[in-house]
Amino acid sequence: MGSSGGSGREPAARPGPPGAASGKSDAAHDGHRAPSRKPSQKTTPSDEHTAPPGENTAAPGENTAPPGENTAAHGTPAAPSGEHTQPRGKHTALPSEQATPPWRADPYTRALRTGRGPLFLRRADGWTLPLDVERWCAEADAADRTVLSRCQGAVLDIGCGPGRLVTALAPLGRPCLGIDVSPAAVARTVGGGGAALCRSVFEPLPGEGRWGTALLIDGNIGIGGDPRALLARVGRLVAPGGQLLAEVVAADVDERVLVRVDDGRGGVGTAFPWARVGAPALRRHARAAGWTAVERWTALGRHFMALRRVRNGDGVPTVPTPPAPPTTARTG
Repeated sequence: MGSSGGSGREPAARPGPPGAASGKSDAAHDGHRAPSRKPSQKTTPSDEHTAPPGENTAAPGENTAPPGENTAAHGTPAAPSGEHTQPRGKHTALPSEQATPPWRADPYTRALRTGRGPLFLRRADGWTLPLDVERWCAEADAADRTVLSRCQGAVLDIGCGPGRLVTALAPLGRPCLGIDVSPAAVARTVGGGGAALCRSVFEPLPGEGRWGTALLIDGNIGIGGDPRALLARVGRLVAPGGQLLAEVVAADVDERVLVRVDDGRGGVGTAFPWARVGAPALRRHARAAGWTAVERWTALGRHFMALRRVRNGDGVPTVPTPPAPPTTARTG
């Protein structure tokens, strides 16, 4: 997860029922402002170096790190440090953003640096959601590979966290850029040989409107606490007919909550909005944001959905849906 969501599985919630506001989402990350693999993505908007499509950006299929961007190309040792990974320019706060980026809080940063938990998302009523830090910091597993095999074109991993998916795509020759609001997550991704940029999904990004695939894995559909707004934003990032591969909660849930990152030992981060969404809720939000669900599958107890960007709101994909890998996939 990075600044993304929770573990692929729907971990057993602790004290308190998971009741929440109206919304939905799976433990995800990145978004208007949420944590985990990546939760809320919040950072300072970039300046002139974040050029619109056609200018200093990398077209899908080319190097995803555009000239002038503080990204690290595959194999480049330019590991970002605090100030170097953050886009320059004056920060303009988004409505759902907060003064302190939650995924830069000490508990999360420490967990990424050590590669282990415990780490939780904790609600005010005491309910907790365990975050699978060890899995995020390990190599891509068999469930992750079902996602990677479905990627098309250049890939944008939103809330990339420590970068296991970014680094797994690099050797396959698949152009991929990870974004995360946590400098520690970006540093770890770059250190593993991936390309990453310290930025929020709601800020200007390289190659807008030209990415073939966007990823919201590890619960990152929860980023910002407003799945519909996040889906609308991702729709502006992918190319016509582009796809979104998202991980959802196993249960039929659609909720919005305020949470904090908690290490279970007294270390607690800043409160931020998060969402948890199951497959039925994701379909509803997707339709409202101009996406159509084309596939759903499970692997190692984790649940995924593929969405295709529709054309002219007619519900018809502009790019044929690729054949699903054999085994666990099912349509719908």
